[in-house]
Amino acid sequence: MVSVLQNVAIDCADAYALARFWAEVFRCPANPEDRPGDPETELRLPDGPVLYFNRVPEPKTVKNRVHLCVRPLTSREEEVTRLLGLGATMVADRREPDGAGWAVLADPEGNEFCVLRSEAERVVTW
Repeated sequence: MVSVLQNVAIDCADAYALARFWAEVFRCPANPEDRPGDPETELRLPDGPVLYFNRVPEPKTVKNRVHLCVRPLTSREEEVTRLLGLGATMVADRREPDGAGWAVLADPEGNEFCVLRSEAERVVTW
């Protein structure tokens, strides 16, 4: 027997608002049954797992041990700019002058995630 991934759970203070932020990140529809104030919401990604948002009483206080990494379809720089405009914040800029690296952002509740280079920007030089 093996296990299957059911969802990725994200603790938060406002499950509805955070699900809406991530729906914009992935440009996918939010669950139409979810309402403001719901203690739990979920976002079904078209080509990936379900993101499950769960309201918890305590605020985030330390670095995530597990986080999401997103690979944009546009350039990394365009995506970082777009995500900052949606309400994300820059946590750490790990981008290198040669194009390698990534940007560490945080969602509106402080959960870190990485923005990687797009496939087109990943040029393999052997």
